[in-house]
Amino acid sequence: MRRLASVEEGRTDRPEEERADPGDAEEGRLWHVTLSVAGAPAPVEDVRGALERLAHDHPFLLTSRYAEDHAEIRYWEQARDLRDAAAVALRLWGEHRRTAGLPPWEIVGLEVIGRDVYHQRIAEGYGPPPAVPVGVHPF
Repeated sequence: MRRLASVEEGRTDRPEEERADPGDAEEGRLWHVTLSVAGAPAPVEDVRGALERLAHDHPFLLTSRYAEDHAEIRYWEQARDLRDAAAVALRLWGEHRRTAGLPPWEIVGLEVIGRDVYHQRIAEGYGPPPAVPVGVHPF
């Protein structure tokens, strides 16, 4: 499953009410990130365990979905601008591959959108549903 990277318009452990205002340049803006990875099939139990370890080490991850040959990670990133948020997202899988035991898959999709766009999509009923429930789940 491949999809084209779409980059429009965060990382935070704090509840939404406590997050920085999108215009607060010092704190950064919030960006909703969806990272898709894919590769050779791996045992689903191993994929699930690796994603759970990644989520435990990095509690900012909202949700992960997985199958034997692909996965999707969704989370909020706090960053100065879209480029910074995208750069962090593009490093996430590779930097934690060994410590979390992630499969040697490649990034096949990246979407980074601002908080306002994320909420607009939900209100208008398009795009993926909100990341609920939080956690690691099969597709």
